[in-house]
Amino acid sequence: MLKHLLLGGGLAFAAAIQPGPLQAFLLARAAATGWRRTLPASFSPLLSDGPIALVSLLLLSQLPPSFHHLLRVAGGLLLLYLAGVSFLQWRRPAGPLPVVSAPRTLVEAALVNVLNPNPYLGWSLVLGPSVLAAWRDSRTFAFALVAAFYGTMCLTLTGLVLLAGTRLLGPRARRALVAVSAAVLAGLGVSLLAGGLLRLAPP
Repeated sequence: MLKHLLLGGGLAFAAAIQPGPLQAFLLARAAATGWRRTLPASFSPLLSDGPIALVSLLLLSQLPPSFHHLLRVAGGLLLLYLAGVSFLQWRRPAGPLPVVSAPRTLVEAALVNVLNPNPYLGWSLVLGPSVLAAWRDSRTFAFALVAAFYGTMCLTLTGLVLLAGTRLLGPRARRALVAVSAAVLAGLGVSLLAGGLLRLAPP
């Protein structure tokens, strides 16, 4: 159970910290209009990711288990790549928050996330195979992984909104968070890659 909770929570934390369209919208809106008006948009992944998750799981469930192991290897490589990108971002000086037009409603924030390719990649290569592997062990493990992922995702986005709205999330703090995200992604990437390769190895 613990490994599934750590996997879901770690992936969600790293995903929420990674600079991207949804995070840019949330931070810009919180800085412009305050955290109270922005806070509901922190829960937009709960609206946007449902159809993506269902389609990914339905498609993946039709594939043989050996292909799932290949996807876990690909997912591990993807996480290592993202860790490298985060490390390069950490090495660059952090600039001011991007100037973008922020979504005005929870639904608009969810649409921003639907147009973001990251949830599709995440569910196809990382979360989907991991959830199916957990399901084969226990349904409870699978539900725990998903709950840990979205619980951590929403809490982390909420924390970012609060920090941005109260002007506490400066360039140095954002740079430090990117460094932590890079370390988490690297650790999870190595874990998924090693697990997939071990399962692919002949007995």
